[in-house]
Amino acid sequence: MGMIPVSSSAITAIGYDPATRRMKIRFVLGHTYDFCRVPAHVFQGLLHARSKGTYYNDHIRDRYQC
Repeated sequence: MGMIPVSSSAITAIGYDPATRRMKIRFVLGHTYDFCRVPAHVFQGLLHARSKGTYYNDHIRDRYQC
């Protein structure tokens, strides 16, 4: 899965595979996490969010565990 660099103080890159609905998020501290069964609109919301960290906390964190 390709990773897309993003401008954020918390997140450096995100990736998404629509076939498996798996999303990867690479954080500034270097950790990369996988998220499963993520709807495409959630990935698009993160990609286009003004604040990636806020969107992550409000819509992704503690959800979509693999």
